[in-house]
Amino acid sequence: MTTPLAFPPTLREVLFRGKWIRMLFLCLVVAGVFAWLGQWQLGQAIDTDPPPAGVTETQRPLDEVVQPGEYLPEPYVGHKVETRGSWVPGDFVIIASRFNDGVEGYWVSGQLRLADAAEPTSLAVAAGWAADRATAEAAVDELERSADGTVIEVAGRIISDEGAVVPPRAEPFLLTRMSPAALLSRWSDIDGLSVYRPYLASTTAMGGLDDIASPAPAEGSPINWLNVFYAAEWVIFAGFAFYLWYRLARDEWEREVEEFEENATA
Repeated sequence: MTTPLAFPPTLREVLFRGKWIRMLFLCLVVAGVFAWLGQWQLGQAIDTDPPPAGVTETQRPLDEVVQPGEYLPEPYVGHKVETRGSWVPGDFVIIASRFNDGVEGYWVSGQLRLADAAEPTSLAVAAGWAADRATAEAAVDELERSADGTVIEVAGRIISDEGAVVPPRAEPFLLTRMSPAALLSRWSDIDGLSVYRPYLASTTAMGGLDDIASPAPAEGSPINWLNVFYAAEWVIFAGFAFYLWYRLARDEWEREVEEFEENATA
């Protein structure tokens, strides 16, 4: 027969029971895992070897910055590059909704077949900007006449694919994004062709177009704040594990105190 308690148990007595000590050790293991995940996430958030300031303004050969089929690494978006090749005739495409210093207009893009590649390789190039559609179409005609296989030097900024979007219903074949993936479906002679995922915005306009306004990209922060937020979340989870242990033990203590008071009243 259990001897009735003269006094209700204290919270300290409940916390030091074997069951809750074992639960505390389990919480320590869980919190340790969460703390390790938070530390790992924090390590991913800080770039310990960021590219030096102004690195994008040093012109480099295209193949030193990105390779065909590869995504453009974030530090190299907007990097100045140079390459050489010849225009593929019939593959000049007008891109709408392009802004130059705040003025809306058009780009003329073309397929540049690289001259020094070991296998057929092409790069989408924005040749220049026009304020109106008629000027862009006239530039296409001029560029077509120059697409005679002559190898030309092209320099500009290498920029990531903007992604394809649904064209306006009024003009179902009009492109409004500079997307090599979308342009590839309109290019000719693409069997066995390697293609660069990013595109090049030419520094010097061709075909009677205006130069594309392409200022230097803003310097990125060496800290990825999204990863910092994730690291803070893991710390909160670790703290919650201890809170849950304490809350469950306290609930048991409060329940025993209530039972004691009910028995004392009876």
